[in-house]
Amino acid sequence: MLSPEDTQAFEDARPGLLALAYRILGSVSDAEDAVQDTFVKWSGADREGIRSAPSWLTTACTRRCLDLLRAAHRSRVNYVGVWLPEPVQTAAEEGPEEASDLASSLSMAFLLLLERLTPKERAAYLLRDIFDLSYAEIAEALGLQESACRKLVSRAKANVDRAGVRNVTPLQRQNQLLAEFENAVVSGSTERLVSLLSSEVRLSADGGGKVPAVRDVLQGVDAVSRFLSKRLHKYWLDFEWSTADINGTRGMLLTEEGAVVATVSFAYDAEGAVTDIYIVRNPDKLADLGTVAIH
Repeated sequence: MLSPEDTQAFEDARPGLLALAYRILGSVSDAEDAVQDTFVKWSGADREGIRSAPSWLTTACTRRCLDLLRAAHRSRVNYVGVWLPEPVQTAAEEGPEEASDLASSLSMAFLLLLERLTPKERAAYLLRDIFDLSYAEIAEALGLQESACRKLVSRAKANVDRAGVRNVTPLQRQNQLLAEFENAVVSGSTERLVSLLSSEVRLSADGGGKVPAVRDVLQGVDAVSRFLSKRLHKYWLDFEWSTADINGTRGMLLTEEGAVVATVSFAYDAEGAVTDIYIVRNPDKLADLGTVAIH
């Protein structure tokens, strides 16, 4: 049975474990499972051999996440349409630096880039660059030599830097985009929105095969504009729109009779042009929106 001190040690670590697990797995429910499994393992652990509770918990959680990630990749083979990470609402941070850090490490674009890394590259990069662990701690968590961990982080960092997914767009630009996006869908006219889009803009929609959603990624201003003005203008006209911080950036919640039916978020290039529009419609990914805090 856990002592009060051991229980408190886990509770102190829980927010960080959940933040790590979500970034590795891209799913709130899977992240919560990983954290709960870590608690079960902590409950039965031999305390005498544990020098640092936070390090032990991080190692156990990371290893459990890697197991779940392999299983998730197998299940996604049969996923219907485009798979997107489960969106989370994020509260506004206290200052611009904190908000910038959160946006750069939690955005849809960043999480999707992590999907292209190997599981161990993903874990090593997050532990080092986002959670600031030493290479010795990362080696312990992954069961590898420090030199191997340095190579994993280096390869992952090169991919992340090359993709440019951690740049942060000024809030004023984000708010401008939200206003023009809503106007384009509601009015059916995309003339003003087009000036804010990259010429190679992509639109991805995740319905999970459970609700109507475009199954292929749309690419290019013409294809995206037609979809917004013809299809979303028709189907989303009666939804209620509200602004929300989604995965660290400004986005939209669309509701019907009080229930969230879609989230919309965006990715930007270094000049502030929209490179990606992400729409999540899968009801399984929207059911717990706003009930879990990820930092």
